[in-house]
Amino acid sequence: MTCIFCDKAEEAVLENDLAYAIYDEYPVNEGHMLIIPKRHFSSYFEANQKEHKALRNLIYRGKDLLEEEYDTDGYNIGVNIGQEAGQTIMHLHIHLIPRYTGDVENPGGGVRNLKEAVVEWEGEK
Repeated sequence: MTCIFCDKAEEAVLENDLAYAIYDEYPVNEGHMLIIPKRHFSSYFEANQKEHKALRNLIYRGKDLLEEEYDTDGYNIGVNIGQEAGQTIMHLHIHLIPRYTGDVENPGGGVRNLKEAVVEWEGEK
């Protein structure tokens, strides 16, 4: 079975030696990015120290890029690890999700409210 993230590096908007960033094809919010290691493995806990550093570097660079391109007001950073946690592509990817004033009625609780927004959004498909 082919991994879609192993074939996406050429679409990178940001890149370093060990990881790359792309825009999510099914964004939760405008500018939603995925930070992906080049080496194929599924869990955040499988990344070595150099990969963690490379991923963290792209999270910061992604934030800077999103601030240049969008009028962001905040961010959520998230990782789904395992099917029970919602991981559907078994290649590690970190979500960098820009947040905007008014994108949910009450942003208190952070990702807990984002989850509610995703459930509503998925219902619209």
